[in-house]
Amino acid sequence: MNIQAQLKDFDFSNTTIGVLGSHSALDVCLGAKLEELKTLVITQKGRNKVYDDYYKTEGNSGCVDDTIQLESFSDLLHQRTIEKLIGDHVIFIPHRSFEVYINDYEKIEKEFNVPMFGNRYLLKVEERGIKPNQYDLLELAKIRIPVQFKNPKDIDRLCLVKVLEKERGFERAFFVAQNYADYAEQVEIKLKNKVFTEDQLKHSIIEEYILGVHVNFNFFYSPLTEKLELLGCDTRRQTNIEGYTKLPAVYQKDVGNKIQIQYEEAGHMAVTVLESILTQIFEMGERFVKASKELVAPGVIGPFALQSIIVPGPPKKDIVVVDVSPRMPGSPGIMATPYSSYLYRKPISVGRRIAIEIKRAIKEGALDKIIT
Repeated sequence: MNIQAQLKDFDFSNTTIGVLGSHSALDVCLGAKLEELKTLVITQKGRNKVYDDYYKTEGNSGCVDDTIQLESFSDLLHQRTIEKLIGDHVIFIPHRSFEVYINDYEKIEKEFNVPMFGNRYLLKVEERGIKPNQYDLLELAKIRIPVQFKNPKDIDRLCLVKVLEKERGFERAFFVAQNYADYAEQVEIKLKNKVFTEDQLKHSIIEEYILGVHVNFNFFYSPLTEKLELLGCDTRRQTNIEGYTKLPAVYQKDVGNKIQIQYEEAGHMAVTVLESILTQIFEMGERFVKASKELVAPGVIGPFALQSIIVPGPPKKDIVVVDVSPRMPGSPGIMATPYSSYLYRKPISVGRRIAIEIKRAIKEGALDKIIT
């Protein structure tokens, strides 16, 4: 079915905002409810209790109107599920967990025939092994990234090696190395311990370790207004690296030899930045939007994040982007930062900003500008 042909049947009374039950689903649902849109969460068996019991809509409380429970998240691609979503006039909001659990961008692009908010063809740039990828996009946008090493024998500074885990293919088994001997020693140990495979190692990324402050800049680009907004900033809380770095230095080496240091995401914290670098942040975001239109038409639609490290001068502080999220971010707490309030005079979450955009597109008959 042609997705664009479906859009003529959408109006405010029969539109439902749908999202996979993980990552930032509650943020999406609350934003939709605040804008008086219906909500639907697609859950996996055994993971529905949060949405069915604790955040179910009841009068003026809760934000999840309805759920669909699947045996597996991958069943989202089953024709009966797709037909159900189409019949319910769902506009689907993608996030990282959706990509991870489906794990097939070709099917997301060609088989998931549900109207999707945002550019579904841009999602795959997040994967470094696909072309074009986020590095191509950042290079086109002239945004600074860490120096990369294709050959580990060329390592001449402290580097971060990013390898997918063997057990969980969506998590990365980061490790730090300062030269080739250090790299080879750690690789031998991690292969022996089955942290990752030889094939996964071949597809690893080796990049210089950037010392600075980690800040994610969470933007929203509206095709309806052609304006870029900064909704908020956050930083990650990761396990078990945070506990490790809080150990007294005298114990770190010994503990590091006994455990696998992980950078697994556990949560986020709201962050503010100096006003003096806001111009640079917005310019970076504008270049990213322009480059995305050139590389993967129609370009960015809605939320995206540039995961960055602010580094010191001289001559002045600079921003190095280490990762890109071309979709709904996973940090509902960014509305606790003041940036959306500077624009809207009240805090606006990413979920609510998406709902605002959808409502406006329905009213203006412009859903085709924000849906793929």
